[in-house]
Amino acid sequence: MAGHNKFSKIKHKKAATDKLKAQNFSKVVKLIQIAARKGPTDPNMNPELRLALEKAKEVNMPKDNINRILEKAANTNGQVIMYEGFGPEGVGILIKTYTDNANRTVADLRHMLSKNGGSLGASGSVIWMFTEITREQEYEVNIPTEITPESREKLDSLIEILEELDDVEEIWTTALS
Repeated sequence: MAGHNKFSKIKHKKAATDKLKAQNFSKVVKLIQIAARKGPTDPNMNPELRLALEKAKEVNMPKDNINRILEKAANTNGQVIMYEGFGPEGVGILIKTYTDNANRTVADLRHMLSKNGGSLGASGSVIWMFTEITREQEYEVNIPTEITPESREKLDSLIEILEELDDVEEIWTTALS
């Protein structure tokens, strides 16, 4: 029987574990970047960063990678930008980003939204549906939107895709849970 050997099994098993490891690394990298941008890059002075570094150790991230992420986060002059958009069935989406290149970020968001059944809105087109509840830009929905189960699946996959973008920090939607 061709194609049934020990190497083939090992190759497929390694590919699956590598994929899982890469996903875990991506999540931890994002946590470290966000924490390092918010406060000092000293874990003793920044509890959020300390927690992110502990998670990095849990997934066995190499120290070189961690140091490189911290250096990059410390050297970037980024800015927080809020983007507004629409998802399936006109659901309002509010996207908080931290970026050092606004042109790249808006292009990425526009591409991902249009590719997955959404669109980027103009400033003020969605924000009125939310109430800001803290000074750190935490939002609460004023006008919830009911959507069908099929649209809910599309919205969930869209949010998952948007969260994978490096610059995206948080996402709020008007869709009912």
